[in-house]
Amino acid sequence: MTKLTIIAFDGTRYDLDVAKGSTVMENAVRNSVPGIDAECGGACACATCHVYVDDAWTAAAGQPQPMEEDMLDFATDVRPNSRLSCQIKMTDALDGLVVHVPERQG
Repeated sequence: MTKLTIIAFDGTRYDLDVAKGSTVMENAVRNSVPGIDAECGGACACATCHVYVDDAWTAAAGQPQPMEEDMLDFATDVRPNSRLSCQIKMTDALDGLVVHVPERQG
């Protein structure tokens, strides 16, 4: 198990123990984190699971792949640390990852 912290827009922290290989989006939905709509179910076909990777974790989380970058065009308030949570798989290198949920999804 790895640690994942999701901070909702209202500041509520969700400190989760998650399985390696699972995505941030899957864990957000499983734990009813508000603001992660995940309308496409993790197929990278929408931007309703948009998150901001905490600055301390941007290097470890990596950059979006081209398909994810295309979907981020549909997100609201995209920032340099924006990612789609369906595309971030939990690994040992991401143990302790912190992400923030935006005010609204695109």
